[in-house]
Amino acid sequence: MVAQTVETLHEKRCRPCESGIARFSHDEADAYLTMLQGWRLSHDGFRITKEWLVKDFQAGIDFFNRVAQVAEEENHHPELHLAGYRHVQIDLWTHAIGGLSENDFIMAAKIDQLPIRLKPQAL
Repeated sequence: MVAQTVETLHEKRCRPCESGIARFSHDEADAYLTMLQGWRLSHDGFRITKEWLVKDFQAGIDFFNRVAQVAEEENHHPELHLAGYRHVQIDLWTHAIGGLSENDFIMAAKIDQLPIRLKPQAL
């Protein structure tokens, strides 16, 4: 595996994945996760997830619209969850292979570059 940084991931483009491409092992996924902040591996090792607490409902919708634009540009679509009007969660995995590929980490890096209005921290 080539050493990368979050910046090099952000610069990459998602490539079309077809079945037959090997999904990442836990070790490969863990290595890529070290480049990202706040993303975690699912218990089965087939997805990565990140959660945010946004300022309000509209902030969540605005963020999802920005994520949707990147997903369309990259042709790699995450699962988007909004619960309790401000709890935002995104799950990424490569559907065609039933697990993780480099595309998921590229998308995570791109998502992390998007503006998001978070709920202010209590003093």
